[in-house]
Amino acid sequence: MAWVEKCGDNTWRVRYRRDDDSIGSIPGFATEQAAQDHVDDMKSEQRKGTWLDPAGGQTTLSEFLPDFWDAIDVDLRTEENYRSIVRKHIEPRWGDTAFADFKNLKIQAWAKELRTRLSPVTVQGITKLLSLILSDAVDEKLIGANPIRPPRRGRRRHGQRPKKKVWAEPLELLEVADQIAACYGRSGAILEVTAGWTGARWGELTGLQRRNVHLFDDDTGFIVIEPDTGTLHESASGQLWLGPPKTEASARTISLVPFNVRLLRVQLASHNHPHVFIGPDGGLLRRSNFARRAQRPAADGNLHVDNPRIRLHPAKPGLTFHGTRHSHKTWMIDDGIPEIAQALRLGHVMPDKVQETYSHVAAAVEARLLQHLQERWDKAVINAPVDVDSNWRDAA
Repeated sequence: MAWVEKCGDNTWRVRYRRDDDSIGSIPGFATEQAAQDHVDDMKSEQRKGTWLDPAGGQTTLSEFLPDFWDAIDVDLRTEENYRSIVRKHIEPRWGDTAFADFKNLKIQAWAKELRTRLSPVTVQGITKLLSLILSDAVDEKLIGANPIRPPRRGRRRHGQRPKKKVWAEPLELLEVADQIAACYGRSGAILEVTAGWTGARWGELTGLQRRNVHLFDDDTGFIVIEPDTGTLHESASGQLWLGPPKTEASARTISLVPFNVRLLRVQLASHNHPHVFIGPDGGLLRRSNFARRAQRPAADGNLHVDNPRIRLHPAKPGLTFHGTRHSHKTWMIDDGIPEIAQALRLGHVMPDKVQETYSHVAAAVEARLLQHLQERWDKAVINAPVDVDSNWRDAA
């Protein structure tokens, strides 16, 4: 309901009742007819469902954020990342800004300034989150449309090209694993080669439990990535919990190469923890700790470090734990393994839905895949240097 009232000698205002029975006011009309025309427009927009209360646009971003946090439905790590971005970048600039005052050009200018001190990928993540907040404000009818529009002009940003991923040949990966055994322990080395020869993700292996490892007397076996608790997740604050893997396709069974079966027997016999891979302290593994204490020194070497406990050479500089998964993919391509078999082993979603429907892999293809992987291991062992103690792989 809306009506016209005179306020002062020469101005008129529109009054309207909100859904909560409070009264809103839009002042500043020079004539009664101008105010009445606005009322007519309001009624028309209300019938169409497009009318917006002007007071909503005066809501500031900071005032809206509590409702945004209450409603957002993402995993803990993502929410912590969002909160950090808002606290560090978005709220200092836009916290006191009313939604009606957000303009695309102002936002693009802000993003341009951010790119002078942050990476393009980081800035893209910041502006995407701001756009998400503004889209929710649209849904709440605080503003009519999200003001953020993709830039239609500007310099080509060569820095936005993705960096080339570092992957390793089997011999290089074995050298990294040997050095992990030397500086971190046998369990870390077995984890590294299991990642390389299965293509499993970090969280899938650190979340792997005994009940999901199946090893047989003929040195065959497989591991199961469960759909509900198949991955160990870690929040930015350090909280650990078991949850679903990355995608539905990531819940899968991965066949093991014979040498890997034998190494996993040794690993399971080394402790009584429900999880297969654990840290030196007997607890669950953390990505940053493993990277700092094992992956980086073993891959990059520590020749620049004064008086290290053990001297390590650069085995494969830049190789990350995720790079071992990329290595596995590269090996399968080189061995001519069909794309569908690669996708099933890595837990990838197939872009071709028809191909995905007929997604069984013949036993002969699986056998050929495992044979190639075993041959890659055998060849790497034969050619591996003897710079460090390699007793950890004697059981293989």
